[in-house]
Amino acid sequence: MQQVTLNNCDKPMPAIGMGTVLSSRPGTDPSEMMKSALLEAIKAGHRHFDTAFIYQSEKSLGEAIVEALHLGLIKSRDDLFITTKLWCTFAQRDQIVGACKLSLRELQLDYVDMYLIHHPLRVSEKIQKFPVPKEMIHPLDIKGVWEGMEECKNLGLTKGIGVSNFSCKKLEELLFIAKIPPAVEMNPIWQQKELREFCKAKGIHITAYSPFGAYNTIWGDNRVMECDVLTEIAKSKGKTIAQVALRWIYEQEVSLVVKSLNKERMKENLQIFDWSLSQQDLKKISELPQHKGFTMASLFGPHDFVLQLDAEI
Repeated sequence: MQQVTLNNCDKPMPAIGMGTVLSSRPGTDPSEMMKSALLEAIKAGHRHFDTAFIYQSEKSLGEAIVEALHLGLIKSRDDLFITTKLWCTFAQRDQIVGACKLSLRELQLDYVDMYLIHHPLRVSEKIQKFPVPKEMIHPLDIKGVWEGMEECKNLGLTKGIGVSNFSCKKLEELLFIAKIPPAVEMNPIWQQKELREFCKAKGIHITAYSPFGAYNTIWGDNRVMECDVLTEIAKSKGKTIAQVALRWIYEQEVSLVVKSLNKERMKENLQIFDWSLSQQDLKKISELPQHKGFTMASLFGPHDFVLQLDAEI
């Protein structure tokens, strides 16, 4: 597994992470299904796991880590890189340390390796369902929230801190007040060249999430997996479309988080390091029509403030 060095974390991060959003299937317990999948992922070689309070998978991941240690699949917790995220309902200066500790209890860990602000907004009440009523959504107090994130790091609750779904504009605001700089997130159809260039100039590492377009979610589609260009490249190299998409991301000096509950695909997703894309392949991918994948409006609702955040990305 290739690793990347982060500017605010003293532990290298595996270049491929596994996503852990709970999926429900008829006749199955989502938590048990996720725990089993995480154990299979560890057996396959995954060492970086990405969770969040809102995913409701922190408990499953914690249980999987305990069992992996018991089975001898890993020697110690330090063998793993664990990322979790601050949810919007806790995005206030005085709630952040408590929110991080809540996640640590669910994970059965003393610390996480990366703690991210999940979205650049605050929600004032517990969310019962999506979309969220307009009156519950508020601008993020970037200075206060980041101070809380820095406190989590200073207390040893996390080795690194970062952000997710931030625009260049929001990152500029953050960098202006930050004592510790952050890390962010992209996919082959929505390539976010401006964000990549901005982050590279500022020494911020990018992690790509939903690299296959998050098909079967309320905001995703199948553009990546049905892309003719990626299909053609995959056939010519004897690879899967998924492997081509992941290799393209890796060649942009970007790490990635990918989710699969299928044992064979878990292994395939790790097999991207011993081959490369040609200059012609890269040119074809760079010319793909751009389509924004995730929008905050698709999750929180098409409110004016949310639409403004989406327009910045």
